[in-house]
Amino acid sequence: MIAKKLKPGDEIRVVAPSRSQAVVWERAHHHAMQFWQDSGFILTFSKNCRELDQYQSSSIASRVEDLHEAFQDSNVKMIITSIGGFNANQLLPHLDYDLIAKNPKIFCGYSDITVLQNAIYAKTGLVTYSGPHYSTFGFDGEQEYTRKAFLDCFTKETALNIQPSKTAGRYYVLQEGSCEGAVIGGNLCTVNLLQGTPYMPDIRDKVLFLEDDNIMGEYFAYEFDRNLQSLLQMEGADSVKGIVFGRFDESCGMTLNRINDIVRDKVPSHIPVIFGVDFGHIFPILTFPIGGTVKIDANKNGVDIQFISH
Repeated sequence: MIAKKLKPGDEIRVVAPSRSQAVVWERAHHHAMQFWQDSGFILTFSKNCRELDQYQSSSIASRVEDLHEAFQDSNVKMIITSIGGFNANQLLPHLDYDLIAKNPKIFCGYSDITVLQNAIYAKTGLVTYSGPHYSTFGFDGEQEYTRKAFLDCFTKETALNIQPSKTAGRYYVLQEGSCEGAVIGGNLCTVNLLQGTPYMPDIRDKVLFLEDDNIMGEYFAYEFDRNLQSLLQMEGADSVKGIVFGRFDESCGMTLNRINDIVRDKVPSHIPVIFGVDFGHIFPILTFPIGGTVKIDANKNGVDIQFISH
């Protein structure tokens, strides 16, 4: 199930299901507002998005109320998260998935929002989107690529051919191969919060898009290694069709050699594995569909990534 694409004049609702909108820097807020005004959309903010508690968030009831109201409002065509955080998984047992399924909307964000995106897809079949937060458009960092990828995904009906940003330069083939399948994933440590719950998507025959942020300091590679291993030990992981890794902040130390070492002996040798694609916690940021269909061809001559349905 894919929500309708955007057109000029559509209303976009900002919600804060993780950290509060109140923590967004005023400068970032100002620049983000300018982007939305220039793009021709009507931007509105949920009632409780600036509520702030000791965890820089708000009550479960407030966050759930804002999400439900946004999905129910027939004027709202897209729901975008304000910023990430740490506690979006608190909302999972409180969401009305029937309501969401009956009112399909574009739902976009990344990082901690990964739990909501994959859970909504698992429970309703609605394609959700890993992509910029509202606040992302207020920061520097090759905004042209981020904005074009975002608008292309949400305004174009045709298949999307993905090219590396100027910052990335190229994508790296760790294992050659071709595949086509539905995408799941996003922020790896956040995806893994769903394991063992009713909200984890079926991993069988999927293409995994995975990235992570450095909150472990010098132990990042160790943590990433075991998180990937945990995901690939799930039932059905032996039928995964391909893996695409995003880009990592330099502090992660995720070099080409290191990611090769991590992947070795974990991943079936016949599936394509790509490293350095433009998504993650550094700019620029690609928008991709969780539940949408991707086609990948990776060989010594290069990488072709095409989102067939989005």
